[in-house]
Amino acid sequence: MAPSEMVSNMDALDKELQQGCGSALHARRRSNQLEEILARPEKYNFTGSTIEIYVFKFMTEHFRGLNLSSRMDVKRGRGRRLRHAMNFPAELMKGVWARGVEQELVCIYIHSPCFFQDAHNSSVLNNNVLGAFLPSRHVAGLSRPVEIQFWHDTVLDASNATCVFWQPGAGADSTGSWSREGCKTTHREGTVICHCNHLTYFAVLLVHSPPSSFPLLPSLTHITTIGCSLSAAATLSPLLLCCFSRQRLMDNTTRIHMHLLAALLLLNCSFLLSPLLAASAKGLCQITATLLHASLLYTLAWMAAEAFHLLLLLIKVYNVYIQHYLLKLCLFAWGKWAPAQPCLPTSACSTAAPAWPHTACPGPAGLPTLAVVAVFVFKRDTYGYHTIRTSEGYRNATMCWLTSLQAYYATFSYAGLILLFNMLVLGRVMMILRRIHRQKGQARKDCMTVLGLTCLLGTTWGLVFFSFGVFFVPQLYLFTILNSLQGLFVCIWYITVHRRSKSGSVSNTSR
Repeated sequence: MAPSEMVSNMDALDKELQQGCGSALHARRRSNQLEEILARPEKYNFTGSTIEIYVFKFMTEHFRGLNLSSRMDVKRGRGRRLRHAMNFPAELMKGVWARGVEQELVCIYIHSPCFFQDAHNSSVLNNNVLGAFLPSRHVAGLSRPVEIQFWHDTVLDASNATCVFWQPGAGADSTGSWSREGCKTTHREGTVICHCNHLTYFAVLLVHSPPSSFPLLPSLTHITTIGCSLSAAATLSPLLLCCFSRQRLMDNTTRIHMHLLAALLLLNCSFLLSPLLAASAKGLCQITATLLHASLLYTLAWMAAEAFHLLLLLIKVYNVYIQHYLLKLCLFAWGKWAPAQPCLPTSACSTAAPAWPHTACPGPAGLPTLAVVAVFVFKRDTYGYHTIRTSEGYRNATMCWLTSLQAYYATFSYAGLILLFNMLVLGRVMMILRRIHRQKGQARKDCMTVLGLTCLLGTTWGLVFFSFGVFFVPQLYLFTILNSLQGLFVCIWYITVHRRSKSGSVSNTSR
């Protein structure tokens, strides 16, 4: 391989790493590609954004040890620069009896999580991996170990960080794993020092201490999967019943419920698909993340529409006329669709509805749709592979979601404003119910109404603001259970209200 060809291949690999990691299979392919390049007889130094390769050539009898550090240094307080280092003892050549033969020592510095991904998506310190090997022979069982120094600016000790080396998988489809065998860990201020008796790829594995003894990740994953599956089935049932039923919807309240159920169905389905497609191609994962983000914004918007409609029904007791009422709600929450393709929950459920000729949702101009389309077109890297750093050890989870903190905080703020509005409306409704004098036994119905509205308005999503301190673990379970089952709760609420409405007609307050 000519020098220019090797540099070209390394440049292509370096640029590919900067674009994202992908699945564990992508990591295995990249590591194999790197090994093929390094296995060539001709080796040359290379310095990129994520990879450094240095090849040292020397005669066996002249080797007296080697100390080197990476040029990929990082800044630490007051402009101080820290560098990773590797120190090789003279015993490295022990057992090599050939004299007058040139040896090669290949040293690699990698700053990327994309090369070595095990089945648990383990986290390594600052995504730094240092490697070294002799192409001519396998080095193991050194009496004086190799010293590898990893610099950092975090608080680490023996309980949450340990030295490991990469052990490739046996099969072609196996990713490999991290192992501690043959390595000892020493901690100093700002430095983790690894002493290993062999040559390979080394890193510092992070082991986070769990806040409790409960296995959070497996249990929360099972709860979420079961809850979202039940919610998806529950929301799909009334939508299908509505579409194939000849009875047309009589009021806007039921129509808004149908839109919310459709948004929840989309959210649950996209959420269930997100972890499954995290191992697929980057483009497919980006599309899945976009769909998940859009469905979340749609659901939040329709919960806000429910609160606004409740505000008109119960708080604004006088008749409020809003022209093209449902049309404007669709414009706000869904986004525009082609005029010839009306919104499913409205048109399919209200055939031959002359009183509402404009209930179809218009074309692509809704707030959520505009935001998601703009991000996907102009900054597509905002969507992609997202690694969730868990608290029950070094096992992580990967899904297709937002990769940008700015987009995450913008979504979080959007959700916070909607939840604040919905909670204010719910509080006002509760005050009205308390003031109304009802006959004996009505208080229980009022409590059931408040519970139903709590699910309908999505106020349980506000539990996300209590994810700190002693509230962390209870909040995780409550948030997961209540919100994964929200579709089921809303479906039960709709069925209950629909049955009550059959006994009498409900007049619209606006259109």
